[in-house]
Amino acid sequence: MTDSERLGTPTEPWFVVNATEATWKAAPGWGRFIKFEPEGTRFADFGINIHVIEPGERSTMYHGEDGQEDFLVLSGACTVVIEGEVLALKAWDFLHCPAWTRHTFANTGDEPCALLMVGARRDGVETDCEYPEDPKAQRLGAGVATYTTDPDEAYAGTPDSAGEPYREGTLPGT
Repeated sequence: MTDSERLGTPTEPWFVVNATEATWKAAPGWGRFIKFEPEGTRFADFGINIHVIEPGERSTMYHGEDGQEDFLVLSGACTVVIEGEVLALKAWDFLHCPAWTRHTFANTGDEPCALLMVGARRDGVETDCEYPEDPKAQRLGAGVATYTTDPDEAYAGTPDSAGEPYREGTLPGT
């Protein structure tokens, strides 16, 4: 095969995003995050973001979904409730969650925790999700009172995320 021959062409334009120059989303008590997808669009195969949770914050409600998710702690430390167990994670710990693994993250420490999050999608659509009751997640403010599959019900009463510029020092090495 020559340089001019190829098996396929890109299905959409490629691009570069700098996390310190892009708009982040934040909600009090739920951290701040950057999604690397262009506004109003979704990657077809997986979602990817960096989520920073400050001490006392959590990332999501305790949930499981019909798609693989993977997490890498970039800096700091956090507590994960996973399948009813509570574990401490620190920088460079990698957590693999096969489909339907129930989990949530909370920052019970004294420093911010930055997590790289990658989750499966199918044709740009997020997978089915459940929010089960779990007393350990509830104690961290990250658990529902009653089982649901409705994200609006699971997050009722939590603040909406709003856009904000990058906060200096959010990511290590910046």
